[in-house]
Amino acid sequence: MKKRSLLISFLLLVAAFLVACSEENSKSTANDSAASNKIKIYTTIFPLEDFTKKIGGDLVDVESILPPGGDAHTYEPTSKLMVDIAESDGFIYSGVGIESYASQIEEALAKEDVAFINAGKGIELESHDHETEETGEEAAHEHEDETHVEEAAHDEHDHGDTDPHVWLDPVLSITLAENIKQSLIDIHPEGKETFEENFQKLKSQLEDLDQSFKDLVKAADKKEILVSHAAYGYWQQRYGIEQISVLGLSPTEEPSQKELKDIIDVATEHDIHHIIFEANVSSNVTDIVQSEIGAEALYLSNLETITEKDINNNEDYFSIMNKNLETLKKALSAK
Repeated sequence: MKKRSLLISFLLLVAAFLVACSEENSKSTANDSAASNKIKIYTTIFPLEDFTKKIGGDLVDVESILPPGGDAHTYEPTSKLMVDIAESDGFIYSGVGIESYASQIEEALAKEDVAFINAGKGIELESHDHETEETGEEAAHEHEDETHVEEAAHDEHDHGDTDPHVWLDPVLSITLAENIKQSLIDIHPEGKETFEENFQKLKSQLEDLDQSFKDLVKAADKKEILVSHAAYGYWQQRYGIEQISVLGLSPTEEPSQKELKDIIDVATEHDIHHIIFEANVSSNVTDIVQSEIGAEALYLSNLETITEKDINNNEDYFSIMNKNLETLKKALSAK
């Protein structure tokens, strides 16, 4: 972790030097942007990119700094990227703890004329406080097993005691979108009418998605899902979908042998027939759990980033979330 921090610091110093040496290029970029009547915005995770494109429309040129299929937890900015951000109008990040590099980028470019936008402002993060209490009550055995699985998955994760995956909750995504809308208005007041109109369309879509989740869970045979990565806590809070996770909030956190056995036992107890993987998260431990309980593999997208295939298929936040709903429909079935 220390080596990674030193590397990022070095890159930021290099970037600061390059930014200082690129004033003429910056002026040229600004003139090009003015000529096209578009503002240039960089974002981190995919939902921010997609929401910004939908709200900004033809007035905004949006680009994610994360490569297709990348991992937002471990991404490290390059010096070239730092120069690009310095020459842009704004940088939008989630502000919920998933991008450890965002504050370092902001600090390094503090003297540049760039708006740094915290899209998660005002969102109350779900807490994961797993301090145990030794009650010794056998009657609470089932609940203790489930709590232990949560502890096994989440202790000492990179995000502290909160879950950063707020964009998977359509209601919280409205707040993300509203913060993005306001930031675009602040940067480009002339586009206010367009931004407001596009935001209302996006908000309506997110409200429809929220209702689809409610309808699905209401008709489901069960409420538990077995997942490789503990990214779905907000679905439990909002809709009552209970996740049993093999890995923690950060996909690098693998359980011990004892914790692994507990996960398998709880999955068996709840008669779970599916294990849900993610396109950008792989683990041999998850494969072991699948083999032990004889589960069918399903796939969800956590939407942190999307794949090249998704890009080629013109997938957006809603098309991917609708695929997630289809996966949940199977996972919550008794069959």
